[in-house]
Amino acid sequence: MATRGGNLHAPADVRVGDRERPATRLPLVVYVLALGTFLMGTTELVVTGLLPEIAGDVQVSVARAGLLITVFAVGMIVGAPLMAMLTLRLPQRLTLILALGVFAAGHVIVALGSSFALLLAARFLTALATGAFWAVANVVAARAAGPAASSRALGVVGAGAMLASVVGVPLGAFAGQVMGWRGPFWALAVLGAAAVALIARQVPRDAGTDGGQAISVRSELSALRSGRLWLALAACTTTTGGVLSTYTYISPLLTDRAHLAARLVPLVLVGFGVGALAGFLVGGRLGDRRPHATTILAPAVTTFLLLAVCLLSAHAVPTVALIALLGLFGLGANPVLISLGVRFAGRAPTLGSALTVSAFNLGTAIGSWIAGLALASPLGATGPALFGTAIAALTLIPTIAIALIQRRRPAA
Repeated sequence: MATRGGNLHAPADVRVGDRERPATRLPLVVYVLALGTFLMGTTELVVTGLLPEIAGDVQVSVARAGLLITVFAVGMIVGAPLMAMLTLRLPQRLTLILALGVFAAGHVIVALGSSFALLLAARFLTALATGAFWAVANVVAARAAGPAASSRALGVVGAGAMLASVVGVPLGAFAGQVMGWRGPFWALAVLGAAAVALIARQVPRDAGTDGGQAISVRSELSALRSGRLWLALAACTTTTGGVLSTYTYISPLLTDRAHLAARLVPLVLVGFGVGALAGFLVGGRLGDRRPHATTILAPAVTTFLLLAVCLLSAHAVPTVALIALLGLFGLGANPVLISLGVRFAGRAPTLGSALTVSAFNLGTAIGSWIAGLALASPLGATGPALFGTAIAALTLIPTIAIALIQRRRPAA
């Protein structure tokens, strides 16, 4: 059926099994889109390493400067589905170009701004553009790769954001120390403008056309009737919430409980980032062959790893190893869940993709909030990991339910 997302002719009921093997090489456009998500992931997290400098320059407290991170998360939660609906009748190629243009403009405003209120507004605007780009990029990548390699393609696109935590954020923090905190935002603005040219060249002009069929908000919202879509979104929220609730407050766990030197904490975070990058790529590849096994096994192992972190947090070496493995398994199911969200949305794949983006950010917001309360409780530094264990375990409920529903449905 022709939709804004193109002919997504691979319903979730179709198994990519032994007879159908994913293509050995993904289209170049998938990697171009991954470059875009690398920029998006970098801008979301780079502020964490620049907060003291920003706070001093615009004369606010560091805690208040942290709102630059919060407002971005809120913008992603609201912006992804909102922008998906507002750009409903636009070709996806044009939507991607406009999103990158707004992305670049938002960074110019931040780089030039002297008012904290203006910085907040620019960050929110950038988050709206990020949500729009990410939602459409997922659909374009899945369509370009074809049904047999859609999860693999989404794994590559998502790996761009994971690479940001390994490369983009540390480089941004270093550049901020050398050039001042405005330097990384100028660099991201230039890279965003350069990405416009790549997207314009690599994404087909007819990407996202409707094939002559009318597209309406009502038909898009009909996707919300899918129970399987809501199960996938619930899994997106809990799997991210469980991992990020622990990751947000991993520093006090490492220094206070494992007695690791503070200077070594960034290396542990890099280890987590490398594991997460590998998990996205491997999870996407496995998800094309065994999607339901992947979405059940990954959170099950994640729950075990988080529990082990709670029990062994007093010992530095096993804790560091467990955190690297947490990166590998904790986010490994995400590309498969995005693929399922797109497919379960039926005639509204872009809205389905946008809702998964919102669900991931909602999980991050809720998980970090609960973890903060746990850290301040008598549980202390192990509190976030303990609550993260419970949240991650909840992921098994929707993923097992999806697997059972799919098993009962006749093969398409």
